[in-house]
Amino acid sequence: MLDAMNDPEYPKNPLTSREVIAWFESGHLASDKAVRYLAQLDTRGGPNTNPFQRTASHFNGETRHKRVESVLRELDDLVGLKEVKQMVHEIRAYVEVQQRRQQLGLVSASQTLHMIFSGAPGTGKTTVARIIGRLFQALDVLPKGHMLEVERADLVGEYIGHTAQKTREVIKRALGGVMFVDEAYSLARGGEKDFGKEAIDTLVKAMEDHRDEFLLILAGYPDEMAWFLSTNPGLLSRFPIHMHFPDYAASELMAIARSMLLERQYHLTTEADRQLAEFLTRSQGHWHTNAGNARLVRNIIERAIRRQAVRLVSHIDSTSRDDLMTLTWADVEGGW
Repeated sequence: MLDAMNDPEYPKNPLTSREVIAWFESGHLASDKAVRYLAQLDTRGGPNTNPFQRTASHFNGETRHKRVESVLRELDDLVGLKEVKQMVHEIRAYVEVQQRRQQLGLVSASQTLHMIFSGAPGTGKTTVARIIGRLFQALDVLPKGHMLEVERADLVGEYIGHTAQKTREVIKRALGGVMFVDEAYSLARGGEKDFGKEAIDTLVKAMEDHRDEFLLILAGYPDEMAWFLSTNPGLLSRFPIHMHFPDYAASELMAIARSMLLERQYHLTTEADRQLAEFLTRSQGHWHTNAGNARLVRNIIERAIRRQAVRLVSHIDSTSRDDLMTLTWADVEGGW
């Protein structure tokens, strides 16, 4: 078969389902193209099509597997978050096993997958939420997999009845994907007469009315989220998955800094790298919670880049490629 395929007179495209399979198995045809060829042959009613309809599902399954693994690699490449990564891998395994049980006619559980993310700002909550959306799309759990990030102002209205309307409109936009509510506890801070309670009630109702149509993730500081869940007896049972995002260690912050610089095509001098590592180690545990973690590192890097620009702009015509890529400790120091 391989010798025939290398013959210049051999057809450039597979003509039967059997040829599609042979080309795929020999590595001459990607799985997505194989699926398209099988679909075209099925439409034309080719002689060997029907026996291979099952094979098209195999190709789709392989493509899906690659999508899932690609998303999980993106998750695994994140710095730190060991327990969060483990939980996401467990969720993936659970979903695929339940789907397989359903295919084989076994009882499959329909566990609610709505989640609580607790942790300080800059610990990766939003990033992981986006990854979970793409993962659930790859797993055929959510058709779109997009993430809609909202806060209190997007849900709470100004008069009676307005809040429910606003919240329902946001839910409609989130269907097929993930709704990520940051600082979710702010919805309950106003007490019984506050319109935030109406937003909570509308979200709870939507979780029942639109079961399996969207994923709701509520996020915020650990203590505040614990208090928030205690304000409504029905909330805790509706969010069976809780993920805690710990503060990053100094070594992890340095890894994040180097990764950010690499993405932007910058690098630190040896001295700047050493000094920044020492600074982060000394300062660990002393940052204001709103300024810490990856957000802190991003701010330091961005300010250092601006300070470098000021240093170079006076002789911009004579700067080299390496000059433009190098950040010194003078650029970094004072950039927080």
